[in-house]
Amino acid sequence: MSDRPIQILMIDDDEDDFFLVTELLRDISPGQYTLEWAPTYQKGVEAIERRTHDIFLVDYRLGPHTGLDILHLFQEMQYRMPVIMLTGKGDYAIDQEAMRAGAYDYLVKGEITADLLERSIRYALDEYKHLRTIEESEKKYYGIFEKAHDLIILADCDKNIIDANPAALKTMQYTKAEILKLHLRDLFVAREQSEQFIENICNDGIAVTQEYEFKTRNGKKMMVLINAVMLDEAEQIFLCVIQDITEKKREEQEKQHQEKFVITGRIARVIAHEVRNPLTNILLAVSQFKDEDEVAASNESSLYTDIIERNCTRINQLITELLDSTRMIELHTAEHGINQLIDNALRLAQDRMQLHEMRLNKQLAAPDIRVNADDEKVVIAFLNIIINAIEAMAPGKGILTVTTRRNQDKAQVQISDNGIGIPGDKISRLFDPFYTSKSKGTGLGLTSTQNILLNHKGTIHVDSEQGKGTTFTITLPAV
Repeated sequence: MSDRPIQILMIDDDEDDFFLVTELLRDISPGQYTLEWAPTYQKGVEAIERRTHDIFLVDYRLGPHTGLDILHLFQEMQYRMPVIMLTGKGDYAIDQEAMRAGAYDYLVKGEITADLLERSIRYALDEYKHLRTIEESEKKYYGIFEKAHDLIILADCDKNIIDANPAALKTMQYTKAEILKLHLRDLFVAREQSEQFIENICNDGIAVTQEYEFKTRNGKKMMVLINAVMLDEAEQIFLCVIQDITEKKREEQEKQHQEKFVITGRIARVIAHEVRNPLTNILLAVSQFKDEDEVAASNESSLYTDIIERNCTRINQLITELLDSTRMIELHTAEHGINQLIDNALRLAQDRMQLHEMRLNKQLAAPDIRVNADDEKVVIAFLNIIINAIEAMAPGKGILTVTTRRNQDKAQVQISDNGIGIPGDKISRLFDPFYTSKSKGTGLGLTSTQNILLNHKGTIHVDSEQGKGTTFTITLPAV
């Protein structure tokens, strides 16, 4: 309130009561209050609609109306103001009904004194101010809850989810009704992670901010950073502010892949230099040795020299493949549709798919997304991934899913299989030269694929779960 007089509206059809209250207010503090009188219900409604008063004294009996009608009018107008009900002696039921309808206090006519009236007015104004402060705080924090970009979940130590903000519902792909039926552990991929988190927050009252793995409604995994704090120790209710760091972790991983690739290329060049020099000397020495008459005449000596030459040639070939898979390559780029490139790779893999009785599920973007690419090399990169997917699936049971979509300024390709999957500890080594689980593979296919995509300023990311399959996600800059 400001220094101006407190504006009071009295709605009462008894003029004597109005004069009595006027005198009592004058006795309390002259000039502190300004009292306006509305002698009828209708006059009172007109005065209320002006919204100029600070507090209201309302008689319960107002001709064909009652003070409860005034309280209901405030509710309909959504006009929350302090109202003191004036009732007759012994009308306790009316007093309680008035309080339930929104009255702040009640006074019994015939028992009103200056002190009692001032106490009631002060109490009503203080309570109104307090409730307004709470309401504004609730609006402020509810606005934060509703509009926050981070995921916010309210839960209890019985692991029930009590509430979730729109960002959480959208990211986790649940409706409000669906998520409220879940336990908090249902959002975690690993049960032991959920138990550890609950134990920390419920026993210590605070959980150390750390990374966890969540899953959405459709089973998609996401990395999150959770900051949790206990809000109500008695009710064991805590608040989780959850930051989705999936994309950030992916970018970090892609950056590590790029740095690792550069280092691998340097090592490859050093190895090539250090190995080829002695290898050349060995081949020259063997060639000269073979020209000697005794060696040429001996079948056994020729057998051994042939073995040395073949293996030296094989080593030289491996070094060449290693260098080719890790060096910057010359690109002959032109504009191509990403769907067209995928179709070309699938056409080359068609025989393998038919041989393994694979089922193909294509979900290609329309219209096609244009990219600047060396079509031959990108098709090879896609083909390497497709072949790996085919070989990871059981014949007759495999489903190869290929999806293309635009993601902002990127063309995104996802190649998924329902094969055996890749153990988590091996995913980080997939693109390492000579790393392979195949008995006859060289382990340079995915290294070469990564090289092609990096040279196109693209990225490649792998998600896999043992027994469920693997997804390669490739992005290339869109035109």
